Amino acid sequence: MADLKAFAEQLVNLTVKEVNELATILKEEYGIEPAAAAVAVAAGPVAAGAAAAEEKTSFDVVLKSAGAAKLQVVKAVKEACGLGLKEAKDLVDGAPSTVKEGLAKDEAESLKKTLEEAGAEVELK
Repeated sequence: MADLKAFAEQLVNLTVKEVNELATILKEEYGIEPAAAAVAVAAGPVAAGAAAAEEKTSFDVVLKSAGAAKLQVVKAVKEACGLGLKEAKDLVDGAPSTVKEGLAKDEAESLKKTLEEAGAEVELK
């Protein structure tokens, strides 16, 4: 039992980089998907370590700069966020600023693509 407690302590103290490396090893060498490993481990005492191994599910879309086509970016932000023209312009002028928070990965990437096509520099966090 002492060995399992020591192992659990090691898992809990892993850095994010080490968790990513562990997930890669589990997937490539043993065919265990990281999400499946997280579910299996979550049942044990190391749920905190398992949570770190899970993929991020909530993303924030951050406008870093409007770029050269500021008007196009303002229009894109206005449409994407349902804002008025003044609010969208204020958001773009205040860059870097968060356009939307808590989006699913596909929604965040879609919004990022739309804003980049308008000429903005965008980042997902």
